[in-house]
Amino acid sequence: MPVSRRLFLFASTAVAGAVALGFRGPFGDASPSRAGAAFEVVHSDDEWRRLLTPEQYRVLRGHGTERAGSSPLDREKRAGTFACAGCDLPLFASDRKFDSGTGWPSFWAPLDNAVATSDDFSLFVKRTEVHCRRCGGHLGHVFDDGPKPTGLRYCMNGVALKFVPAGVPGQSS
Repeated sequence: MPVSRRLFLFASTAVAGAVALGFRGPFGDASPSRAGAAFEVVHSDDEWRRLLTPEQYRVLRGHGTERAGSSPLDREKRAGTFACAGCDLPLFASDRKFDSGTGWPSFWAPLDNAVATSDDFSLFVKRTEVHCRRCGGHLGHVFDDGPKPTGLRYCMNGVALKFVPAGVPGQSS
């Protein structure tokens, strides 16, 4: 049965709107941060709201997605480390970053013991959510269309990250 142009446009608009609003879908929240998992860094909802900007809170704690192309970290080229904006855990090294053309900072691999993943069915398809293993903050998703050597693309929300340039005292890079 052919799909009409009107139906295609309606469905495309609905999916785009759901992504823009951070809709989690009918299967609830896939993140262990809401499933009672134990994390090293734990705060009440009110504490998270005080510690994070509204946009950081929406993405890290509410599993939102920032608008593509809106993060300056997508264009960050200096040597250094990308850390969790919620708990400062180093997550990605700059030498693992690449330009995916998606509008979000992308990496071919995280640092060891930095991230965890869970299944996400929020857009009615299975995706793999990436979150900070220390605080459970939502970072983005990982896809299998990245470059060698891993073939993975860790597509991260820039607002969920903070960049620490190499050589900054007290920070690992």
